Amino acid sequence: MSLLSVRNLNVSYGDFKALHGVSLEVDEGEIVVIVGANGAGKTTTMNSIAGILRARSGEILLSGEHIERKSPREIVERGLVLVPEGRHLFAEMTVQENLLVGGQTARSRRRLHVNVRTMEERFPILGRRRGQAAGTLSGGEQQMLAIARALMSEPRILLMDEPSIGLSPLLTAQIFAMIREVNQTGITVILVEQNVVQSLALATRAYVIAEGRVVLQGLAAEIRGHADVKRAYLGEA
Repeated sequence: MSLLSVRNLNVSYGDFKALHGVSLEVDEGEIVVIVGANGAGKTTTMNSIAGILRARSGEILLSGEHIERKSPREIVERGLVLVPEGRHLFAEMTVQENLLVGGQTARSRRRLHVNVRTMEERFPILGRRRGQAAGTLSGGEQQMLAIARALMSEPRILLMDEPSIGLSPLLTAQIFAMIREVNQTGITVILVEQNVVQSLALATRAYVIAEGRVVLQGLAAEIRGHADVKRAYLGEA
């Protein structure tokens, strides 16, 4: 049984149908990347899985349990956490306060301060900035904090929406290295990312979404070599 199953998901914004029968399967321990052009439905898919958007129809199962009607809080409690595009930190709160907010699930609360220390060891810059307002951090530091805040809840699945957006190539490489390290601790990762080359190199498997539909799926290496993907996303003939 897959850790996460998305089956025939349909999502609309008013009269506009954003997703048309999207289906995904994610196994425990994988890194799965969702590739597609702007407006293809990638963020809508992620927000629907996380409970932020309510699907018109379809099923989302986490370890066999239906979560498509659960609230975002209930989904986080079950071990699925989204790092949203744009980070959405509490800008006026300190780094440490943001981390504490992230550690409020039932399973993680008893290890709250231990987990803060763990995050500060994993992301040393956050330890040095613990008393600084999150809104004053650099873009790369804010992305590290967004990831660390999500990890504070001790997730089984981490959804990451455009983690490298707005970052330099050096910082992007650092973020991708962190994603690999997080996955190596046993956390399953679902990634939406504008950097198609690096994300396909990192991922186990990939889905390509166009106009709200899954049009291609398979091993990431196979998707990387597909002619349509090379032409549309990698600038290769």
